Amino acid sequence: MSQTLYVVKIGGNVIDNPEACTRFLKAFAQLDAPKILVHGGGKVATQVAAKLQIETQMVDGRRITDQPMLDVVTMVYGGLVNKNLVAQLQAAGCNAIGLTGADGGIIRSIKRPVKTIDYGFVGDIEAVNGEQINAILSSGLTPIIAPLTYSAEGLLLNTNADTMASATAVAMSEAFEVNLIYCFEKKGVLSDPADDDAVIGKLVPGTYEEYKATGAINKGMIPKLDNAFAALHSGVNQVTICHADELGNAISGGAGTAIVLA
Repeated sequence: MSQTLYVVKIGGNVIDNPEACTRFLKAFAQLDAPKILVHGGGKVATQVAAKLQIETQMVDGRRITDQPMLDVVTMVYGGLVNKNLVAQLQAAGCNAIGLTGADGGIIRSIKRPVKTIDYGFVGDIEAVNGEQINAILSSGLTPIIAPLTYSAEGLLLNTNADTMASATAVAMSEAFEVNLIYCFEKKGVLSDPADDDAVIGKLVPGTYEEYKATGAINKGMIPKLDNAFAALHSGVNQVTICHADELGNAISGGAGTAIVLA
């Protein structure tokens, strides 16, 4: 039986809350198994851009990444946010190494083609180098991956962290039994967006379609769940969506929403 690997994604809203982030990192550090953390960016990039008088442009919640904004997200995601997470994990006894997709060539993307909207320097994932990530894990290090990838032309590209976590989990499922966990500020997937306690314990494709049709599941949760189901179809063992404070309980099946195929 393959060894279990946890691929955990932490959202920007938790990173923006120092106390919540510290609690999460302590729980993550205590996971006694090979693990990978993929993190979002949070509001820091917008705040730094404002200080530099660089305008933030968003379309449907997605950041337009022109050249000045690419400079900002590279500094903030790959530097400020990533290295603070690494430093806190070292203090918690987890020997972490901060990476972008460019480091070791672990995640390569293509620059998103322009259709109706030009997102600028945004990457759509092309390949994940699972062997290289496995070599890092085998050396006793825990990869902490910032939401930046690289292109074959040598560009850095701003990349969706949910997608990076899903693609990484799929690539690693060749060597491990992979559990993918999305941690954010809600208790799980909710059947009623207005009720934070209306957690769906288990979500299968048919029920997911029903909740989407009624509008109970909408907006940013849809791409997250699409990624989750795609990961399961591509070899990932288990996907869970849970509150950042419930990481330990979610692993034992006692919290969050389990995403399953049947």
